[in-house]
Amino acid sequence: QNLLAEKVEQLMEWSSRRSVIRMNGDKFRRFVKAPPRNYSVVVMFTALQPQRQCSVCRQANEEYQVLANSWRYSSAFSSKLFFTIVDYDEGADVFQQLNMNSAPTFMHFPPKGKPKRADTFDLQRIGFAAEQLAKWIADRTDVHIRVFRPPNYSGTIALALLVSLVGGLLYLRRNNLEFIYNKTGWAMAALCVVFAMTSGQMWNHIRGPPYAHKNPQNGQV
Repeated sequence: QNLLAEKVEQLMEWSSRRSVIRMNGDKFRRFVKAPPRNYSVVVMFTALQPQRQCSVCRQANEEYQVLANSWRYSSAFSSKLFFTIVDYDEGADVFQQLNMNSAPTFMHFPPKGKPKRADTFDLQRIGFAAEQLAKWIADRTDVHIRVFRPPNYSGTIALALLVSLVGGLLYLRRNNLEFIYNKTGWAMAALCVVFAMTSGQMWNHIRGPPYAHKNPQNGQV
């Protein structure tokens, strides 16, 4: 009982400093694998070092950080769930122990027993959006996390710049605004909008497919 209390206290201390706890092989075996445990642990196995050139790892890590921050600053935050990360360059022995040969991978380690098949997140099929990860965690732990994303003002700034640019051009040509009534110009603009809305990029934006797919027949990405 004292050992369990010490483990929980240590994890809570680390969580107070950083939403996602970085772990090497020793920490992983002590706090995630070894009993006793009365808490769930979500682990992101990744390879974030620049020499690994894993762009998907960096994108997935950003979503993972959003989710972990949402949990840390929520009113429901408790010692029932912890978010951790194991980088290949800091815990290669963990990858070998779990026979893991790809990254990123998300796994849930329940308080009791070994992880089941459903405790490995299906990243290839679902993608790694924070909202999808939160839904998976709710299914595995009954912990419901409302995702809060930091405000992104880039779209607002871009729109303001565009409006300013158009307004400036109209002001400079205020004595000759006949081009506004040019039907050909409006037709070209409308066609551009139609092509953009029916493009593959718009489909990707709406459906949010995963960055990479694995061929079920030969396993190639």
